Amino acid sequence: MENKIPVILITGYLGAGKTTLLNELLQQEERKVALIVNDIGSVNIDAKLLKQGNIAGMDTNVVELSNGCICCTLREEFMEQIDEISKCSNAEIIFVEASGVSDPSSIAEAFLVHEQTHEDLLFFLDTVITVVDADRVHSEFLYELEGKTKDDEEKISANEDVDIINLVMDQIEFCNVIVLNKCDLLGEEELTKVEKVLKRLQSSANIIRSIHGKVKIEDLLNDEPFDFEEVLGGSAIQRALAHAEIEDEDEEEYGITSFVFEARNPLIREKFMDFINNDYPMNIIRAKGYIWFSDDDVHVQLFEQAGRNAVVSKMSNWVASLSAEEQKNVFEEYPEVRDDWDEVYGDRMIQIVFIGKNIDKEHISAKISECIHGEEQWKDL
Repeated sequence: MENKIPVILITGYLGAGKTTLLNELLQQEERKVALIVNDIGSVNIDAKLLKQGNIAGMDTNVVELSNGCICCTLREEFMEQIDEISKCSNAEIIFVEASGVSDPSSIAEAFLVHEQTHEDLLFFLDTVITVVDADRVHSEFLYELEGKTKDDEEKISANEDVDIINLVMDQIEFCNVIVLNKCDLLGEEELTKVEKVLKRLQSSANIIRSIHGKVKIEDLLNDEPFDFEEVLGGSAIQRALAHAEIEDEDEEEYGITSFVFEARNPLIREKFMDFINNDYPMNIIRAKGYIWFSDDDVHVQLFEQAGRNAVVSKMSNWVASLSAEEQKNVFEEYPEVRDDWDEVYGDRMIQIVFIGKNIDKEHISAKISECIHGEEQWKDL
């Protein structure tokens, strides 16, 4: 966009190679650069590395944001820094290295909100890049495609935090460029399989292979505003919810399919947790959705699974659990809530998207149905 400063957001989990990529891009960039580096710790290690490394002596202004994440606790401060840089510096491009645990969709949303509340902005979000460790995704996520055994799974996943791979998937599912790093650690056949599944997870992203973060900067820039809706709609989760057609090539060559399980009645917590811990199909690559339990009709529960790791976490309240006055306010501000409103359950429902290799829709649906509280029983509670 003419006379506006492009912002390039770089995300990716810890160790994927964000700082290495950023160093490579800074060496190629001939324009005057401003750099924002976010670290959730009190000491911003990445900023120190960049200052001591390749950007020393360059025309670069480095801003550190520590002790929090720019997708949540530092979100407002982050946007204020972008504003200040665009108005008070001579920067022609702004690079942002997000913390390894950041959610890129939340950061992109901050730009949207800022645009709606501020006029005549001097910057725009150009690109959201997710740096992906090719070897890690293959070894910890695509084991089923390689025919790994149960023993192999236990060796690979030992001492791994249960929600890490879900965070990695969230980052992959919301970006318009994927830099597939550390490609030297895999063979061509393995890389092709990784790319196929990444493209299934986010169809609108451009996938660029790299070794040690070496990527041409011109391959990353759009020079036009980031399309939030296009990227959001490009994720496999959203496409499945919209009942989009499955790519024939993916289905025929790799057997990758998806479906949505929906039900109104609540889940029995103990039965569902036993299912995901002891009887969960190993060929489900990714699952995500909202559920509710029969012992809690107030809270929305988020179910997420990627590879071998699954987690259920409490989110916000169901609208149906709010007071009449609060419900009225929600309906006025978000009328679309009424679209799926049920006379008995309100907005409470089970809606989970499953993506996997040769998945058995009927079997999975039957297993979850066994965990559901009976309709008549629930009405009488």
